[in-house]
Amino acid sequence: MGTRTSISFESSLKSLDTENWLDRKFYRPIGFQVAMSLKSTSVTPNMITIFSIFVGVAAGILFYPVNFGWNLLGVVLLVLANILDCVDGQLARITGIKSKIGRVLDGLCGEIWFLTIYIVLSLRLMNQFHWGSWVFFIALASGASHFMQASILDYYKTLHLYMLKGGVNSEFETSQTILMRTRSFSWKGKPAHRLIYTLYYVYTLNQEKRTPHLQSYLTYLRTNNPNGIPEKEIERFREKSLKMMPLLDLFTFNARSIVLFCAVLLNVGWLYFFCEIVVLNPLLLVAVSRYERMIID
Repeated sequence: MGTRTSISFESSLKSLDTENWLDRKFYRPIGFQVAMSLKSTSVTPNMITIFSIFVGVAAGILFYPVNFGWNLLGVVLLVLANILDCVDGQLARITGIKSKIGRVLDGLCGEIWFLTIYIVLSLRLMNQFHWGSWVFFIALASGASHFMQASILDYYKTLHLYMLKGGVNSEFETSQTILMRTRSFSWKGKPAHRLIYTLYYVYTLNQEKRTPHLQSYLTYLRTNNPNGIPEKEIERFREKSLKMMPLLDLFTFNARSIVLFCAVLLNVGWLYFFCEIVVLNPLLLVAVSRYERMIID
């Protein structure tokens, strides 16, 4: 009883700074209660992550029929999958059971959900509106857009946490350290680990190439502050980074899922692709440009 009360909701979060309103008010509180109920069991965060992948894929499949009931069930399952995605991280922080492979799996989780959703939406558009197979090119462009948007969002939010911790004990990694870990796994000995870390390396390398001014800033910090980032610099960065959060929140699961749910339930599946390609891509350019200027100022 005493152990339960000693664990606070905030301690189960990475940081309140990086949580948007819907996460703080809905997803995370539910995730916290589930994580607390599992903390003394043999269930691990990675088990939750893998289970959430199956739930998210099932949700995507239910978006195929043009049927409000099945589609609504798909919405419920995707909400459940996102709650589980919160649970794995909160459980890891509550129990201290963390792993590098867990972070990679967690990052791939949403990508697998949406890969299913893109395929299903394409097939639905072909069936409902008799669109040709060219719709898959639109889905591919949408998927690439999503990957880029989610990648940059993850990078900026992980960087924010890195700075709050003074540059130590953070999940923030460079592509070079990930590459070294990738090479420690052989294709013959541990092919699954090698594949996952290879994808993680490509993912991080892409993030770094998109943010040149930020990379120069981080190199400067690491070179001049080997024992940790000064408090004054942390506060200066945090103040500027917090101003970017409302814009970054447009690229989160919560924002895009609202568009997705409306598109599916109102039978306008093409609307989701349109928003990702035509609306969010220009906003991403704005976000990156602002962040790069923020670093220079």
